[in-house]
Amino acid sequence: MPPSSETLTAERILEATEEVLRRHGPAKATVVDVARALGVSHGSVYRHFRTKAALREAVTKRWLDRTSQRLAGIVAEDRDPAQRLRDWLAALFAAKRHKAGDDPELFATYTVLVDELGDVVREHIADLTGQLTGIIAAGAGSGTFQVSDPALAARAVFQATGRFHDPCYARDWVLPGIEEEFTAVVDLLVRGLSAP
Repeated sequence: MPPSSETLTAERILEATEEVLRRHGPAKATVVDVARALGVSHGSVYRHFRTKAALREAVTKRWLDRTSQRLAGIVAEDRDPAQRLRDWLAALFAAKRHKAGDDPELFATYTVLVDELGDVVREHIADLTGQLTGIIAAGAGSGTFQVSDPALAARAVFQATGRFHDPCYARDWVLPGIEEEFTAVVDLLVRGLSAP
């Protein structure tokens, strides 16, 4: 049974929007399509999201936040910073590979939307590098890492591992040997952070 406009929530709209984007792609998906999928008027959708752009921004942010939330648990753990860094980078790589491989239509759609929504992407990258900063700062505090500026080091680590999380490299993520390359890069970065 379709939700009435009184029980319609922003979350339900975002779920339906993902499905519509998956089916139609970003160029053809409309607010009317989302409303139709929910069995409500497009005005009901606009009561939650004032414009199509606001809806697209919210659904993209929600998609990116899923990765950030998953990684935040690793940051919060109280254990060896070097291993946490390795686990965080591996989890980021796994999350991106999962999104690209398990739902290629939606991944392609979000790649288009991300290009349109620079502020959302910048916020996501700032969140991720902030998480990395937390791990590296903990390592610097314990003496595991020898860095004077954890934020700068975090940005460098993020950039150095871009091949394993930047969507423009998604085709590489299924190549033979990619796991070994990932491990080699992470080993090199951890050694560099740990060097006196």
